[in-house]
Amino acid sequence: EQITYLLFLRRLDDLHTLEENKSARLKRPMERRVFPAGNDPRGRPYDDLRWSRFKHFAPGDLYTVLGEHVFPFLRNELARQHGGDDSTYAHHMKDARFTIPTPALLAKVVDLLDAVPMEDRDTKGDVYEYMLGKIASAGQNGQFRTPRHIIRLMVELTAPQPTDVICDPACGTAGFLVAAGEHLRERHPNLLHDATLREHFHHRMFHGFDFDNTMLRIGSMNMLLHGVENPDIRYRDSLAQDHAGEEEKYTLLLANPPFAGSLDYENTAKDLLQVVKTKKTELLFLALFLRLLKPGGRAAVIVPDGVLFGSSTAHRELRRMLVEDQKLDAVVKLPGGVFRPYAGVSTAILLFTRTNSGGTDQVWFYGVAADGWSLDDKRTPLLPEDKLGAVPRTALGADEHGKNNLPDVLARWAERNGAERERPRTAQSFCVPKADIAAQGYDLSLNRYKEVVHEAVEHRPPKEILADLAKLEEEIQRGMKELEGMLG
Repeated sequence: EQITYLLFLRRLDDLHTLEENKSARLKRPMERRVFPAGNDPRGRPYDDLRWSRFKHFAPGDLYTVLGEHVFPFLRNELARQHGGDDSTYAHHMKDARFTIPTPALLAKVVDLLDAVPMEDRDTKGDVYEYMLGKIASAGQNGQFRTPRHIIRLMVELTAPQPTDVICDPACGTAGFLVAAGEHLRERHPNLLHDATLREHFHHRMFHGFDFDNTMLRIGSMNMLLHGVENPDIRYRDSLAQDHAGEEEKYTLLLANPPFAGSLDYENTAKDLLQVVKTKKTELLFLALFLRLLKPGGRAAVIVPDGVLFGSSTAHRELRRMLVEDQKLDAVVKLPGGVFRPYAGVSTAILLFTRTNSGGTDQVWFYGVAADGWSLDDKRTPLLPEDKLGAVPRTALGADEHGKNNLPDVLARWAERNGAERERPRTAQSFCVPKADIAAQGYDLSLNRYKEVVHEAVEHRPPKEILADLAKLEEEIQRGMKELEGMLG
């Protein structure tokens, strides 16, 4: 978290320098100053609060400037600056606290961060993602970090478009939103050349909710360092607050919500209980997704296996709604070790479209057996780095598919309305008609529909087997007589 603040300060200095350069080039006064002219309330020049200045200070002076001047500036003056590039971040900095314990440690961290080339968006993002990987991944509220290759798979399956409005109602460090933004930059390279689409990308496309302020701060910084100027990352208890103003607002939902939790009815948003009366968080989040999506909006969300086959009234009703009232597109079963070492829970990705008028025809099932890493607590890569992930840089050979199924998931997903319809249910992926799912009480577990291949065994004719048994019996009788003669 402390490194988050320091990265933010470096970013602020970059913004201020850009404004200075623009002002000098146009020979006009600066339009927007991040650091005011003059001195702060304690008499220190605001210029001393800039990264490019304080990084040269001696450790003792550096420590004093950050603790007594920079952090009060983050909490107070900056938090009052609304609008523009830093508004979202200023909001999350209003309770910033400086806790680096010694001047020597602070000087070392500032020197190390200053050595990182931050001009490149990828570098900034990589630095931050590396740091996030070092954070303990299991949180206090049942949340844990989704592996990046699973996030990428879900983004590729939903293929975000330049006009989408994307939401993650349990965003944590904003991994899904970052991956969606990177996908758009890769697949739509001219997106930021169009003024309207650029404005949409930076200010209206990305929305994330969480009720952990530390996560909000980290998520906001993650978005900033991946080149999104002003995402809507804000405090919201998604299951407890009513959703007036949020209903039918989003065209794409990507999420891995906390599961295995339980809420009291009185602490749960009433509009969600109208969809399904339950205390289970994984079911309430599914009800929430249906509330937030616009008609025509699509979702890719991770759910625990229990959602697929749970027998309670709430479980069955939610599955019925997805199949009968909306359009359930696919169930992608993930292997049990995907979230190790933090959790051993078995999960699946549900892909669905909100229609309010049905539309489910065939549901596509895929059973992922390998995701490229070992499924034990070590999670060691099974292939070279260029062959890992959903979109590997190097194509996999036929013998390597068994170690990484994710590229095959995407290839078969593209054929779900064509060749996939013809696959037998003994295959790794297949389609199941809606009528079959309804007949099974809307059970969505893959094993309910998968047929096991029985190896063909050649059987000898019964007469031959009986003849052999008769010969064996004669030999036993003869042996018994010989034994009696020897003993007799």
